Amino acid sequence: MDLRNTLRTDTHTRFTLPPPRSLAEWSARKAQLRRQILAAAGLYPIPSPTPLRPRRVDRTDHGSYVVEKVLLETMPGYFLAGNLYYPRMHAAHRMAGVLVPHGHWKHGRIHNAADYSVPALCANLAAQGYVAFAYDMVGYNDTIQTPHDFGESPSEELWAFHPLGLQLWNSMRALDFLASLDMVDPHRIAATGASGGASQTLLLAAVDERIAVAAPVNMISAIFQGDDTCEMAPGLRVGTNNVEIAAMVAPRPMLLVSSSKDWTKYTPSLEYPATRAVYRLFGESGRLAVTQIDAGHNYNRASRESVYRFFRRVLSPAPGPAPKETVSIDFDTKDLLIGPEMLKSLHISPNLDHVFAEWQKLTAVHSDHNQTANLEDALLAVTGAEWPLEVSAVTAGDRVLLSRQGYANLVPAAWYPGLSRNVTIVVHPDGPDAARRMPKVAQELAHGSSVLLVELYERAPVASTVSVRGKDYLTYHLSDDAYRVQEILTSMAFVAPMDSPHRRLLCFGRARAWCLLAEALSPEAFDFDDDPSDLSGTDEELRKSLFIPGLQRAGGIAAVRKLIRGKRVLSSARNGTAADEN
Repeated sequence: MDLRNTLRTDTHTRFTLPPPRSLAEWSARKAQLRRQILAAAGLYPIPSPTPLRPRRVDRTDHGSYVVEKVLLETMPGYFLAGNLYYPRMHAAHRMAGVLVPHGHWKHGRIHNAADYSVPALCANLAAQGYVAFAYDMVGYNDTIQTPHDFGESPSEELWAFHPLGLQLWNSMRALDFLASLDMVDPHRIAATGASGGASQTLLLAAVDERIAVAAPVNMISAIFQGDDTCEMAPGLRVGTNNVEIAAMVAPRPMLLVSSSKDWTKYTPSLEYPATRAVYRLFGESGRLAVTQIDAGHNYNRASRESVYRFFRRVLSPAPGPAPKETVSIDFDTKDLLIGPEMLKSLHISPNLDHVFAEWQKLTAVHSDHNQTANLEDALLAVTGAEWPLEVSAVTAGDRVLLSRQGYANLVPAAWYPGLSRNVTIVVHPDGPDAARRMPKVAQELAHGSSVLLVELYERAPVASTVSVRGKDYLTYHLSDDAYRVQEILTSMAFVAPMDSPHRRLLCFGRARAWCLLAEALSPEAFDFDDDPSDLSGTDEELRKSLFIPGLQRAGGIAAVRKLIRGKRVLSSARNGTAADEN
């Protein structure tokens, strides 16, 4: 068995939390994590927003506060529903706003029970002088155009189309809406949610600095990362976890609300100190707070009142006693729904194919519209690849183990130094033994070239990723082909410093697709015979030959070939020769 096939991380892995050594180190890490989250969500680079066209209807007066029903067109023809709560008597100044993504309780944004109530939270926030906007998760209540669970087909994965990404986009557009209101101060907007709503709170606050304050409830944990489809996405937690993502909120104020009877039971003693270490780098330890409620998984009254107290302190300082809940929900919360009749009148109905098509239009990185540097950045983000700054090699006879600095993964290869200065990297999908039998390889050896036969690992079939490895596998691991591309880049970086007038990639079968992408991402020039008939770039073809979630969204094979053409033009200009445009 290939030892590289035994490393496994999942949602129940117990993570260690080493503190960053400096603010500069953390700032670089935070930028890397932000790009990783957005790429996993299918939102890197962030798409240009389309008009929201908000519809605000059915204003209902509840004494100290008012509620409206809201529809936002977050993409053309796709609608997010929610409720806007605000004080009945408007303040003369702009008020702080609060976004409230809900958790996975049965009734979502209208759920009203002792252990969890979005209406009670929002009504009391409004009575205390805030403007609160509670909105649906995808597939809940009025947001019905997709189910809650989708995104596992190869085409959906290649386009990074899944609930986490769509919900994060909806959250960003909900933030656009709240910040646009005349009664809201756009510089004082908080986000709070419990469970899956806390996951969404963390992700939004991590990628959008407009969230000034965060209060995630019953989610941040080093022992459990969330297992709902909207809390997972390919590439999301490769090399990271929710605690590190939560630390991205620093130095903005954040309250960690935990429960004594769920996976957040260790938060005061484990996750809070780890997060506080990042706040300490900014000299802002006092902006992070923690509280634990003696209850099961919840957003109950005690948890809500801890959030009210925190918001009063950091968002709307005011004299007087700490705020308590004064408003009870004495109406049928079904009245908060927009309802099927209005949805029907607006032609809003389940239509996953339409939403997928609009997602592709909205998020696609077009190779004909973007500069080469932007295309390369997008492709590097979705592949998780990097050009190693240093490659170490351990040799034993003709065997060599290559490793990147800071990574445990080893790349085995066979290394045959030749008499000429030419270097050839050989990649065969069936390994070095199969490569040795190829006439072209024998010819390279006969001509005295130095030859590196790379042994890329073979895991389970990529088409069976979900069924073979579990639903969360790609959330914590890159795809097989992404790992292979990285191993080819590591091999290229190993030979790049050698004084060679001719460096070549010689690849066979399925490996030609991996080498094509590696050539596009390499800053060093290697000769590679790219036959355009090998790979046209359809979803079905990439599923079999170059399966990397998000690859199509990042420009696909068209972007890969544009990068290669650009590098060949540059290389030819340096060498004073005509460029090969094929």
